[in-house]
Amino acid sequence: MRRVRSAIGVLAAGALAAATCAQTSGTLGDATLRKANAALQAGEADKALALLTPLMQQGAGLAEASNLACRVRLTLEQWNEAAKECEQAVKMEGNNSVYRLWLGRALGERADRASFLSAYPLAKRVREEFEEAVRLNPRNAEALSDLGEFYEEAPSLVGGGEDKAEGVAAQLDKLDPARAHELRARIAEKRKDYGAAEREFKQAIAARVRPAAQWIALASFYRRRQRWAEMEYAVRTGQSAAQRDRLAGAALFDGASLLIQSGRDPALAAKMLEDYLAGSQKIEEAPAFAARLRLARLKQQLGDSAAAQREQEAALALAREYRPAEDAKR
Repeated sequence: MRRVRSAIGVLAAGALAAATCAQTSGTLGDATLRKANAALQAGEADKALALLTPLMQQGAGLAEASNLACRVRLTLEQWNEAAKECEQAVKMEGNNSVYRLWLGRALGERADRASFLSAYPLAKRVREEFEEAVRLNPRNAEALSDLGEFYEEAPSLVGGGEDKAEGVAAQLDKLDPARAHELRARIAEKRKDYGAAEREFKQAIAARVRPAAQWIALASFYRRRQRWAEMEYAVRTGQSAAQRDRLAGAALFDGASLLIQSGRDPALAAKMLEDYLAGSQKIEEAPAFAARLRLARLKQQLGDSAAAQREQEAALALAREYRPAEDAKR
């Protein structure tokens, strides 16, 4: 199961991370956990791991330390290590909806890269973890969104189904209408009803007061349909909306990524990444070190080798274990 994050999911993860840290208030190492989470959100992977490792080595039984370590490993694209850490968090606190959600995500990343025989049981576990996250907290919109996306993408053999995804969309209507519209858009797109999909993406935009992320989601749809002019318009509109919303910085990262994937307007993509990195609202699902590496490649493409070198070194300074940055250095 290939889990494709929507831009709204990226934005909401910051609030989710803050809520997760709040659950550990008053426990041993709480101040360290807050610092580690702040480092994770800022894309300072090395710093976050340096803070978390002593807590886990002490055997203090801090489920949140393992959960945060899992999420750092996810940003570093270390899927197996991430899943092990998330497993540990769930072993310590199995009734935590957030920990179940992150375990499902980590297992999903492993399933994406597994052989068919290995992917089958992993996919079933992904579904089970997402379902358990929703059962534990039916108002966890992040978990509902991930579960709905799983149902929409996965075959019935592992518990997927469009009817199940429609049911999740109905639940999201009451909690987060924009997410509900985005899920219905993906369902319609899978059915090749592209007109309905486009309408749902636009309704998601209308459902938000500050819809920077939703504009980027619409741009992603246009990219898949190879409607390049409309994609670029949606990206630019999302960029403009993000500049008016201090919480929507990750939309800049996602919009730049779309332009890079499409081979369009590298100068604009570089500007969007620079604005994201200069802002104060970075988030773990748009890691700063990944943004710097992408910016380095753009700078090289634009003929500024010195700037490319600086960005590459800055990426490694934040995350020495991030293999793409190390490979680029070689």
